[in-house]
Amino acid sequence: MFRLWTPWRLKYVTNATREAACVFCDAQTRPDEDAHIVWRGTTGFVILNLYPYNNGHLMVVPYRHVASLNALTADERVELIELTRVAEAALTEAYAPHGVNVGINLGKAAGAGVLDHLHVHLVPRWHGDTNFMSVVGETRVLPEELPVTAARLRPLFARHA
Repeated sequence: MFRLWTPWRLKYVTNATREAACVFCDAQTRPDEDAHIVWRGTTGFVILNLYPYNNGHLMVVPYRHVASLNALTADERVELIELTRVAEAALTEAYAPHGVNVGINLGKAAGAGVLDHLHVHLVPRWHGDTNFMSVVGETRVLPEELPVTAARLRPLFARHA
C-alpha cells in the first residue's frame, strides 16, 4: 500500500464540517504573503487557491461579499474581467501553459466551494496534465509550493496591470 502524506490538508479536513467565516473576507484582513494574495486592485484581488488543481491556480475575487454577477457594481464587473485578463497574462508568462481554464461556479449545484462570495478560477493546463494520480487515486501532485508560486507571479502582475 502506498501513502501520500499531505499534512497541510489537516486544517482543511478537520474544519470541513464547521461553519467558518468567509475565506475571501478573512484573506483581505491578513498580510498578502500569509493569505497568498498576489495582487490587489481597487475593487478586487487575486489570490492563490489553497487546494489547487494545478500550480498557478488563481482566483479573482471582489472585495465585497456578493454571491452573483448581478450583485456587482459596474466598476466591480469591469475590474473583475480586467484582473482576470492580467491573471491570464501573468500565468502565461510564468508557466507557459498550453491553455487556461477560466470559470465561475455560482451556487452549490454548480460546484461552488465558497457559496456566497463570487470568484473567478483560472487554472493553467498543459497537454497531458491529467495523470493517473488525479484519475485513479483522486490525488493531485503539485511540484511547486504556494509561497514559491506567489513569488513567481507577484512581479508579473505589477508589470501587466
